[in-house]
Amino acid sequence: MLFWVAYFIGLTAFSLFATYRVLAVLKRRAIMDAPNERSNHDVPTPRGGGIAVMLTIALGWAILVGARPDLTTGLSVIIMASAVLLATMSWVDDTRGLSASVRLPVHLAACALGVWALPGDGAVFQGLLPTEVDWVLSVLVWAGFLNFFNFMDGIDGITAVETTAVAGGLFLIAALLPAESLPQAGLAAVAAAAVGFLFLNWSPARLFMGDVGSVPLGYLLGWFLLFLAAKGYWAPAVILPAYYLADAGITLIRRAARGEKVWQAHREHFYQRAVAAALDRGDERHVAHRRISAVIALLNAALVALAAWSLHAPVPALALTVLSVGGTLWWMNRS
Repeated sequence: MLFWVAYFIGLTAFSLFATYRVLAVLKRRAIMDAPNERSNHDVPTPRGGGIAVMLTIALGWAILVGARPDLTTGLSVIIMASAVLLATMSWVDDTRGLSASVRLPVHLAACALGVWALPGDGAVFQGLLPTEVDWVLSVLVWAGFLNFFNFMDGIDGITAVETTAVAGGLFLIAALLPAESLPQAGLAAVAAAAVGFLFLNWSPARLFMGDVGSVPLGYLLGWFLLFLAAKGYWAPAVILPAYYLADAGITLIRRAARGEKVWQAHREHFYQRAVAAALDRGDERHVAHRRISAVIALLNAALVALAAWSLHAPVPALALTVLSVGGTLWWMNRS
């Protein structure tokens, strides 16, 4: 435990330092996210802070490989390498723009490699489906989650809050499960990287994460969640990311039903509706962002507790998850 506390604090400090340094570089090179009609900000803001997040995670992984090889495996190194590849591609997308026809095949290939790296036979659906169908569906679900995670990064602090909660919750679950049920290596690094970044991303944000951060984070968290499901712990794997899954999933279904291009940017997520309502009431933008991100943080704290409870009582925990997430979405829609 002492090792993990020192590891987390050290990486959080490094993440904060790296974020400051990346912010200075982004400003110097004028890499800005300019406001447009779909934006939730009204002044040009540096974009690309996810570089600091990924540097922190890579450093954390390297420390574990060197200092605690008992906590790492060759497979986890493969996953980290895939995340770095996704971050590199996403940085090009942030600065120059890439079409979905380029991004999606790379997402699918990285997810296919990750499913191959799952424990045992990699059967996420626990034998309910033929092996080939299980494999293909797992790849598609993971790629969908990765893009959901990216799409949801729309207001100050939201993705750093979500990353901290999901990674922290997974670390807690790993501590409660039998040894080697879920690798702890990397989870503490992901959570620490998000916390350090949050200091400068909390509203009013001084910089944004960009796809260079949100895409590989969705990939890494997706792998850990699928790893948990493949071990038979489906309830916590669904509960921890339940808010992002519900907000992004319901919004996607609504837009698809109206025949809209679901891959295009928009302002129809539940949290975006809540921000818009707050602005209509006369709230300042940074106050609205702060309030909504704080509500999401509180909801995620409850989801972490429910995920831990689900190890002993999965059905009641899932039922309370539906009520908690549903109630939050209702409040956002009505705000």
